[in-house]
Amino acid sequence: MTTLVYLIPVALFLGALGLFGFLWALRSGQYEDLDGAAERILIDPDERLND
Repeated sequence: MTTLVYLIPVALFLGALGLFGFLWALRSGQYEDLDGAAERILIDPDERLND
């Protein structure tokens, strides 16, 4: 029972930390261009240099 006294605040802290990280990623624009990153890997780097 005494371990719950330690584990519950730690779990709440880690959950709040994850929520803060997710909200920071939303505000900084990490999720704005999801298709661009997926298509960028298909472009040949040598082909971009010749343009």
